[in-house]
Amino acid sequence: MTDPLTVLCFSAVRLGGRILDCLHVETTKGRAMSLILAAESLAEIITGITECEPCSIAIAAVIHVALIGAFFGLPAGIFIWAERKVSARIQDRLGPTRVGGRFGWLQAVADGAKLVQKEDLAPKAADKPLFRIAPYVVVIASFAAFMFLPFTDGWSAVSLDVGLFALFAMLSLEVIGVILAGYASGSKWALFGGMREAAQMVSYEIPMSICALIPIVMAGTLNLNEVIHYQSAGWDTGFPPFFHWNVFHPVAGPAFIVYFVCATASCKRAPFDLAEAESELDAGFLTEYSGMRWSFFFLAEYASMFLVSAVAAILFLGGWDDGFGIVRSLKGTSTNVLDPSVILGNVIGAGVLMLKASKLVLIQIWVRWTLPRLRIDQVMTTCLKYLLPMACALFLAAVVYPMALIVLTGRPQVLPLSAPLTEAAVLTTDEPKVEVAAADAEVSE
Repeated sequence: MTDPLTVLCFSAVRLGGRILDCLHVETTKGRAMSLILAAESLAEIITGITECEPCSIAIAAVIHVALIGAFFGLPAGIFIWAERKVSARIQDRLGPTRVGGRFGWLQAVADGAKLVQKEDLAPKAADKPLFRIAPYVVVIASFAAFMFLPFTDGWSAVSLDVGLFALFAMLSLEVIGVILAGYASGSKWALFGGMREAAQMVSYEIPMSICALIPIVMAGTLNLNEVIHYQSAGWDTGFPPFFHWNVFHPVAGPAFIVYFVCATASCKRAPFDLAEAESELDAGFLTEYSGMRWSFFFLAEYASMFLVSAVAAILFLGGWDDGFGIVRSLKGTSTNVLDPSVILGNVIGAGVLMLKASKLVLIQIWVRWTLPRLRIDQVMTTCLKYLLPMACALFLAAVVYPMALIVLTGRPQVLPLSAPLTEAAVLTTDEPKVEVAAADAEVSE
């Protein structure tokens, strides 16, 4: 007898293959362009081996889902261990030292094994279907956002021209799970915590999104991979390549700080975590949860910390660009994805991006164990009275600054570019002349 789960998975893979064949979008220039997936190149490689296109698409899809799942779960386990060690160091303690050797490497695994063995309870007054589904909504929202994250040049599950918009749209769905968890728990403490958390998350997403749009305005595209290409430069400009990162821009630099503060608050991290503060609200909307369902919320939290940090690294810190031209020189102008130098450059680029994101996560951990917790009115005042006006002012400056430079210096930015601009942002000097000449000819006729 066939396992129903196997049948369901096989049907999903076949349906996914049909969808991939049918998904085509028409560009503004009138040419059909397939929805670009990172699995496309991998599927072509597998097709050359198996000579079975449906099988290659299914195998590529499974591999990419497994990779995204690994990037979703692995950082969470590492940062749980890192937070314990960092907090212990700040408080002059040792932290985990018994599980997994001297440094307690397996502490996150031990915590997971403990939580699996706990009984899955639901309060008598709870709305049990909603109570049980809320953790999965939070996890799925955070997991789905990873699909649009370019770990290196072209290495993303889904590469869209509106990648940043899609990523934030998926990530914002996490607030639905928080509201469901607070409402369905049947407890006034959980309800108060859910209301506070929802208000905080929605409020801080506004200035965070505005600050994220500043590098988009500078690069002229919502495609995250092209934003990184905009910041990538060689030594031929006369400046170190990392000077082209947006963080050194007079407008994008302050926007990076505002974005990072808002991202920390949107991830429910201290000093903005009063909505789930253990000593004030008995963990807020998490009050009635235990066992694995409780751990799902924190799994999504740590994964979201890595995600927003990776987005910060992409928008402001050059993404997978190492800042010294190493990845750029390895990749060169080759378009062959199987070129050993291209593969090595992509692997190094993925490591660079994860290193940058991990450092930003460590800063979030450091801030949590250093600064005191804010009251909920102070949390909302910080957002609406200070960060939101600052984000709007920076966005206005990002629009005015290049125009002022054009008037004063004749070019839209200070540093010269050696990297090719995106297709949408390139404005050649020949095409307008040709169009004007053709128009004049028509008028004369």
